[in-house]
Amino acid sequence: MTRAGDEAFVAAVKPLVDAMGGELLPPDEAGPDDVVLSWEGARAVAVRLPQLADSLDHILAAMERERGRPLADLDRKAKQEVVRILEARGAFSVRHGVETVAGALGVSRFTVYNYLNREKGG
Repeated sequence: MTRAGDEAFVAAVKPLVDAMGGELLPPDEAGPDDVVLSWEGARAVAVRLPQLADSLDHILAAMERERGRPLADLDRKAKQEVVRILEARGAFSVRHGVETVAGALGVSRFTVYNYLNREKGG
């Protein structure tokens, strides 16, 4: 079971794990791809990381929640800002990242590439 004080540690890391789209598990349920976090010398919690494509979907959903509306409803300048943020977070290194982002923004892949090139060129 959990030791005294582990609950505070788990509560502290939970927002980070949630932001990544991960899942918290008891350490004894950790699989080979899970990350076990230790606190004060003992295993406190395991983190199951999401697949990269799931992370991108999670990031897009969080961006919609932050803005209070679908990303497709944003104006062009706001969409360009979203693309800039996503590029900084590595969204376009994920397979089909451009297509996924284009779909969320309600624009073509060509438009996303234009936004990316505008950032690099200007």
